[in-house]
Amino acid sequence: MAAEIGERIAVVGGGSWGTAFAAMLAEQHGDVSLWVREPEVCDAIRSGRENRAFLPGVKVPEGVLPTTNLGEALAGREIVALAVPSLHLRDVAEMCVPHLVPGAVVVSLAKGLENGTLLRMTEVLAQVLPLSRARFAVLSGPTFAREVARGMPAGATVASEDPKVATALQAVFSGKRFRVYAGTDVTGIEIGGALKNVMAIAAGMSDGLGFGDNARALLVTRGLAEISRVGVRLGADPQTFYGLSGLGDLVLTCTGDLSRNRTVGVRVGNGERVADVLAGMTMVAEGVMTAKAAADLSRRTGVAMPISEQVHLILHEGKDVRVAVTELLSRALRREKE
Repeated sequence: MAAEIGERIAVVGGGSWGTAFAAMLAEQHGDVSLWVREPEVCDAIRSGRENRAFLPGVKVPEGVLPTTNLGEALAGREIVALAVPSLHLRDVAEMCVPHLVPGAVVVSLAKGLENGTLLRMTEVLAQVLPLSRARFAVLSGPTFAREVARGMPAGATVASEDPKVATALQAVFSGKRFRVYAGTDVTGIEIGGALKNVMAIAAGMSDGLGFGDNARALLVTRGLAEISRVGVRLGADPQTFYGLSGLGDLVLTCTGDLSRNRTVGVRVGNGERVADVLAGMTMVAEGVMTAKAAADLSRRTGVAMPISEQVHLILHEGKDVRVAVTELLSRALRREKE
């Protein structure tokens, strides 16, 4: 029997993915409220049905109800999907506390780790929101916002510690062209979603340096091994990393031209200064801050994460990209299966 969670949905976060997710759900459920921080973005969606700042050229259906008033956005909404950058998740969750309906289910769409604490996103939510852990979930997978908003086929995995909640959300979120799988491995899905962004920056750096397809395939494969190692150490199911939220999202983010993280890597590999690349971006590349958290996670768990460590050193310590690649390739030889 599915959990009783209702189907009235609010999406918190008016960036590209929040807008796309709300648009996709509105086509299925009639109306979805969307909390938008920026008044100009809210006005643009209301008047022209377009998020020109974050998702230009894509029509936002009438069923998406934008507002800058968080209380209005959450009023009567049994499902709350948080689509804000991981850096801001704690603050936004705290803002939600007085407005959540009793028994709400809160779904994290964010992909990252909290710097300092190294908490996963649902762990941050559990510290802030007055809900049982069974009422938290995560949705993750290979989902470029622009393609989802345009109704192109895509898929993702939704997970909760309560399998009934995961199954209920699967039914709510699945659509004609959006296929959702249900699971309970919240840890594995969040670790895969966070660390794939770091690997995408590495793959982009390789492409920017002109190292070719072989090098990219090497990075993707060893990146998956790195993600799996630390995920399993943290209690994840190793099979999770071969699913949509693991391998699927990793391949997409490391190879797709719409990937912000890969774009950062390409530009740095081309010789641009990291500070200049980041200053010119209007949307967040989560892997930049996650690289620092990943390096800290490696030290805290004792799990070797050489790709993440080199990306961190390049982005945050000014290390030369070519020197980092040379060091990666000159590491001690080992068996492929560890």
